[in-house]
Amino acid sequence: MSEPLPALTEIPADLRSLADYERRAQQHLTPQAWRHIQEGAGREVTLRENRAAFDRIGLLPRAMADLDGSTRIELLGRTHAAPILLAPLAYQGLAHPEAELACARAATALDLGMVASTLASVRIEDIATAARSLGRDLGKEAAPLWFQLYLQPEREHSLQLVRRAEAAGYEAIVLTIDAALKPAGMTLPPGVDAVNLAGMPRPRQTSVPGGRILLGTALTDAAPKWADLAWLRAATTLPILVKGLVLGEDARRTVEEGADGLIVSNHGGRVLDGLPSAIELIQAVAEATAGRVPLLLDGGVRQGTDVVKALALGAKAVLVGRPQMHALAVAGMPGVAHMIHLLRTELEAAMAQLGCPTVDALGPERLVAFGG
Repeated sequence: MSEPLPALTEIPADLRSLADYERRAQQHLTPQAWRHIQEGAGREVTLRENRAAFDRIGLLPRAMADLDGSTRIELLGRTHAAPILLAPLAYQGLAHPEAELACARAATALDLGMVASTLASVRIEDIATAARSLGRDLGKEAAPLWFQLYLQPEREHSLQLVRRAEAAGYEAIVLTIDAALKPAGMTLPPGVDAVNLAGMPRPRQTSVPGGRILLGTALTDAAPKWADLAWLRAATTLPILVKGLVLGEDARRTVEEGADGLIVSNHGGRVLDGLPSAIELIQAVAEATAGRVPLLLDGGVRQGTDVVKALALGAKAVLVGRPQMHALAVAGMPGVAHMIHLLRTELEAAMAQLGCPTVDALGPERLVAFGG
């Protein structure tokens, strides 16, 4: 078996889309890492649907519009150059030695936000330091950083993570609620680990014939519950966004329980096969929450027109997941920055072609269902 190619030091001219990065990335990853990044749950119906649902939506332009505008948005008190954030991805060290540090620098360079995972392969403090350092070098603010929290079996360990994020300057907590029962992933290679969980227990459930499988085990006992959201709300003054919602009624209750934002997500099709795509769910969640908090969409975004469709249906911004790993594997920090630039360029082109100079001009009247 041949070794993966090293990351490129220059961006070749044939990398012109996120799809180009995805095609190239396999050459720069081990087979195990590639499979881990790309795979979905079950028969991968939801994984495929995350893309197919976007493709069923068409666009309707306005003619001869004034195009003096921008893609900038305000989100939780910070300005983002575009309604795009880097999603929380575990173990970015699988793709490149600089891992999350490279992504934090790319986000800062392009004036976008980044969400760092509990399962990051470098310390969350070092991610924040990398963003601030590049910001100083460029004479600008660091990227807005949020910390994605997987609740730990013991609340004291979850609280330790929250306090570390607060001390490091993270500006929000993203509580993921849909992955407590996710199947175990790949065996991590040497040098890649969830370093932020050092010294904490990492429970796994292994079933035996005649014994419990999942229900009633320590694993399901530790899955997030409404009381955990209430506890977290009382434990921190940072804004809390809840990630993994799919039902409008749950979204409404989450806002009532004190969430400051919601991320509509099916975890990239990696947890429960058969879930609808986030783009099919976002409008119902928007109607249920009636603009009380910002909504973000996670899952399947691969081009600028996808961002347009999400915003038109009620999202304030989107998160981009797997393309980070593709670009990181291909060309490290420059690759991630270039990937973001491509997506932003496509977004602006789509907005201009639609006659919508600002993101606020995007609404459902700009969309049409293919075949509908």
